[in-house]
Amino acid sequence: MVQNLFWTDGLVTQEEREQHLKQKGVTIWLTGLSASGKSTIARTLERKLFDLGWLTFVLDGDNIRRGLNSNLGFSPEDRSENIRRIAELANLFSMAGIINVVAFISPYRRERNLARQLAGNGNFVEVYVNCPLEVCIQRDPKDLYKRALRGEIKNFTGIDAPYEAPEQPDLVIKTDIESAGECVNNILRYLREKQFIK
Repeated sequence: MVQNLFWTDGLVTQEEREQHLKQKGVTIWLTGLSASGKSTIARTLERKLFDLGWLTFVLDGDNIRRGLNSNLGFSPEDRSENIRRIAELANLFSMAGIINVVAFISPYRRERNLARQLAGNGNFVEVYVNCPLEVCIQRDPKDLYKRALRGEIKNFTGIDAPYEAPEQPDLVIKTDIESAGECVNNILRYLREKQFIK
């Protein structure tokens, strides 16, 4: 842990940014197995929010691992560091007044709880993208499950690495029985109920 670092507040507060943007910064954290539909839901939600006039951005697992977290693998330690970094980034986006949508497997409850804690002040919505493993394996758009089941990919969540489902998520969507549009409408309804959007 680096010492002798001090947080520097800017001259523009989060509240001022939110007033300027006419929106509240929030992190919408989608968690679920690979191929559960997180990225599809995130992109569809981003499009819908943008079309409704909100400033929004998707932080997608594969995109972040191609750049910011390209030095991390898939060991338990690297997975934890991956989520720690994205939680910090999502918090900064939220402080800037942006509605950010995070789409990460994020298999460990501890790291998701850290992300919630960093967001603070009720600026975090955990959405469990619940889809049975068998359905995810059938979908397998990147052939990752096939490769993991053949032993070509080690530490693959749901196969030889654990996924700790949320115990008390803010919202559960079931992508095996609901369309992407229905799931997004459920999220939008929740955001309106909690007054993140109007």
